Amino acid sequence: MVTITDKAKERILQVIKDEQYDESYFVRVAVTSGGCSGLSYHLNFDNEEKKGDQFFEDKGIKICLDIKSYLYLAGTELDYSDGLTGKGFEFHNPNASRTCACGESFSV
Repeated sequence: MVTITDKAKERILQVIKDEQYDESYFVRVAVTSGGCSGLSYHLNFDNEEKKGDQFFEDKGIKICLDIKSYLYLAGTELDYSDGLTGKGFEFHNPNASRTCACGESFSV
């Protein structure tokens, strides 16, 4: 399961409002090959379910992972930072053995 912080929830709800997404949209989180550590996080909004999707809900936000990504992201917390040193979604992944300096890629 992927959980979200209150700050991430606020930002997700703001994006949904700004983009005028209806209630059929959910947050899709995935892991793809790439980045300086080998695997990269990918986050977007989607309203189409694909075969093998795993759905979770935390704090009223529907989150979707494909089965491959689920194996890498089980137990991960999605956060949002709007500080001076960086702005955007952050992943706190207990499965990552190494992350790059920017935090956008990892390895297990």
